[in-house]
Amino acid sequence: MSINVIMREMTAGFGQTCLIFFMTLVLSLPLGLVMYFGRVSKIKLVSGIVKFYISVMRGTPLMLQLLVWYYAPYYLWGMNIGGYKLTAILLGCSLNYAAYFAEIYRSGIEAIPRGQYEAAAILGYSGQQTFFRIILPQMIKNVLPTVTNEVITLVKDTSLVYSLSYVEMFAVAKQIAAAQTTIVPFFIAGAFYYIFNYIVAKVMEMFEKKMNYYR
Repeated sequence: MSINVIMREMTAGFGQTCLIFFMTLVLSLPLGLVMYFGRVSKIKLVSGIVKFYISVMRGTPLMLQLLVWYYAPYYLWGMNIGGYKLTAILLGCSLNYAAYFAEIYRSGIEAIPRGQYEAAAILGYSGQQTFFRIILPQMIKNVLPTVTNEVITLVKDTSLVYSLSYVEMFAVAKQIAAAQTTIVPFFIAGAFYYIFNYIVAKVMEMFEKKMNYYR
């Protein structure tokens, strides 16, 4: 198999990797904020459930979670999971990363001085206005470096979906390497991941620079 053919097949697989990456981000970033509100809720039952959920998500491997999300509907309810694979992947990845983002948001918000809330109250801001106009922008700036690390990790974690036999870039590289008895596809996959992560890091760096006016 020529390099051109390998590149063409792996580029197609890379498209699936990008799909999983972007869909996971779109779902997990706002869901993490919802989890944060549950985590700090004054209702002890709600906060206790969310704390336990976050503990489970952070304390067990993502690959195991993906397998559970995929096979659980079949074993529990006898559901036909033939076309359920991508849904299971997005559920597993999004809910896992949302748990991490919730804790990242919490650390960023708790780092903001209480005086910010007091000043907002004096100015007549409601709790909702205070959060979205004053606290949230500062929190985003505080957590951007940590979020960047998680986003870069997500790029690499997309390779874990091969455990569900989903055809993305790493699975394609593995198939070609096994069929052609060559290590070249793995080097090409490594180059794809590196370039993707380099672009992600640069984009996040641009966001950090734009948030510098909060200094």
